[in-house]
Parts: sequence; structure tokens; C-alpha cells
Amino acid sequence: MNERRTGVLLAALGGLAGLLLGAVLWGPLLGEGGAGQPLVLALGQGGAGVVLLALCAALGATVGTAALPFAGEGPALVVRSLAHFALTALEVLLLLRLCFQVKRPDYLAGWLGILALLYLLVWLGRYVGWYWEVADLRRRLGLSPGPSPLKWRETLPYLPLLALICVAAPLLARWVDGTFVVDVPVFSGLLFPFAVLPAAGFCSGFSLGRRAGFCPLYPLAGGLLYVPVALIAYNHTALFHSLLFALPALAGNAAGGAWRRVKRK
Repeated sequence: MNERRTGVLLAALGGLAGLLLGAVLWGPLLGEGGAGQPLVLALGQGGAGVVLLALCAALGATVGTAALPFAGEGPALVVRSLAHFALTALEVLLLLRLCFQVKRPDYLAGWLGILALLYLLVWLGRYVGWYWEVADLRRRLGLSPGPSPLKWRETLPYLPLLALICVAAPLLARWVDGTFVVDVPVFSGLLFPFAVLPAAGFCSGFSLGRRAGFCPLYPLAGGLLYVPVALIAYNHTALFHSLLFALPALAGNAAGGAWRRVKRK
């Protein structure tokens, strides 16, 4: 199946999923007391429903084809992925503004920040993949300088990903709770440090270990990088969060290194 047919199929499936989501949201948003009442007053129940379903279907189709723009190489990948991000951001903004009646610019900017963080994560993943493809080619040609002390050179390509996980993500999680949660900071106080952070540490550590072997500086750098963020976003009682990244990252890195040794035998 060529890329065009794959794109059409994924867009159709995503659009259908978006329509189902729109049907689920119809009552809560457009019913009596729903957030979309201003849209109902302006267009009527039917017109507002069409807008909701159309935006959900469009967003579903865009999300369904999210992997395709990242399948290319070089400048084409950058242009296609940026265009896809711009389209997704526009659809999210329209859905939030028209159907959810989100009017505050800081709220809208926050949701766009979350979306941008997801795209940045994918871009960094592609960057790391490219780096190691080039490194592997250099090794095969005998041009590789060999392992550096404590694998510090091998750890460098993962530093942007480390900054995303240990700096940008916790600050954004804190913003989400501070903006949308009144009493208990469920996301930044529970889900992020005890679920998202350890999972991100293990998976990223495993990825580095699988590509470069055991790199002890990676979990150490992540733990140290998280310390000032914990003090800024939380307080001194949250300093142990750095261990919730460092220890799973260490375990993942060791597991990835073991996997690499087994695969090379």
C-alpha cells in the first residue's frame, strides 16, 4: 500500500473516531448548561452540532495521519511536520474556542504548549535516530573515535530529550494543575512524578543503553537537572522526585546495555 492510500485510510479512520468523539461530547457541550451554549444561541442546536462534529472529525483525521509527516528525511520532514503541527494547532484552537468556549489567552497558550511538547518529543526522537544512524555508519567505515570516558560523548544527543523530560514537562504539569485543578494537584503531584517520570526515565535510559551501552552519566545528569526544577515548581519536599527519574533511568540504561550485548553476540 503506497503512502497516499495509507494516508487516506488513516485519515478516514481518524475522522470516524473524531465523529464518535463529537457524538459523545454533543450532550455535555451543547446541552442545557453546557460550555457550548453561546454557539448554540448563535447557530441553533443543529448548526452548533455540525460545527462540533466537523471540528472533531477534522482533528481526528489530522491525528490519524500524525505519523506520516515524520516518515520523510531532511528538509521535507521539517516542512511537513511543521505544517501538520500548524494544522493540528488550528483545529485544537477552534475546538477550544468555539465548542468549549475557552477565552483566556493563557489557557489557550497552555494547551498549545502541551501540543508543542508532544511534537517536540517526536522531533527529538527522530534527531536521536538520525544521530545514531550516522554514528553506526562511521563505525562501519572505521571512522568512529571509540567509546569516550563514562560514555559522555554518547550521552550528549540525549541531553535535549533530558531537558524536555526533566525541565519542560514538570513545569508544564505544574501549570496544568495550577490552571485547571483547584484543590488536589493530581497531575503534577501524583501522576507525573510517580507514573510519567519513572516511565520516561526507564524508556529513555533503555533507548540510550540499547544504542550505546551502559552510560552512567545519563541518569545522574537527569537527577541533577531535576533538582532546581523541583525547587521552582514545588519545594524542598519534592527533591526526591529526582530519584524517581534517576533510578528508573539507571535500570533502563542497564537493561538496554544488556539487550545490546545480547543482540551483538
